[in-house]
Amino acid sequence: MKLILTCEHGGNNIPENYKKLFTNKAVLKTHRAYDLGALDAFQHLKSLSEASYYSTTSRLLVELNRSLFSKSLFSEFTRGLSKKEKSEILQKYYIPYRTNVEYKIAEYIKSNQQVLHLSIHSFTPNLNGDERKCDIGLLYDSRKKKEQEFCKQLKAKLLQQNPNLNVRYNYPYLGKADGLTTFLRKQFPVNYLGIEIEINQKYALKNSLDSKLKQTIYNALDN
Repeated sequence: MKLILTCEHGGNNIPENYKKLFTNKAVLKTHRAYDLGALDAFQHLKSLSEASYYSTTSRLLVELNRSLFSKSLFSEFTRGLSKKEKSEILQKYYIPYRTNVEYKIAEYIKSNQQVLHLSIHSFTPNLNGDERKCDIGLLYDSRKKKEQEFCKQLKAKLLQQNPNLNVRYNYPYLGKADGLTTFLRKQFPVNYLGIEIEINQKYALKNSLDSKLKQTIYNALDN
């Protein structure tokens, strides 16, 4: 099985020619702009993969983990741009990233390889006043038995490493919600497993993830 790692929300970078749209600079330092610690986790796991892709462009410019028809493809800061400007953003930042991932998966599947795609994310510990009680979320499509089985095995391995971890399925989001893995399941109904790993940002400090937790995830995936 070929392992592909991706990190769609690795940074909060805004290209120079769009910085004028972000008069509220403080928002770029929040979870709305990027997934704190996710890129650090991705880099730690990278050596396990056959291929890896990440973006450090803020999702407030364009949301790489949403379909073209999604209402949240563009944020409140970019939604008012002209069709031409939006098209330019898509052509430069969105389409190349998603196409590269898709083409690599297609390459492996054409040679009769199974592909395991792990998309690395993190989530804010509190949202709208509600505490999210989870350390690691494993997001998958419950209709896909191989994805379900993989997540069961991964949870068991994570708990072997650290029995105190709270590992939950399809939390804090549903694995079949609109996202890159959901799109790719439709493109590759056979031999593709798409799993999102969501890590609680309480383990992140200055965009670095707790070293013990990183190693726990690494060890669980490596055996």
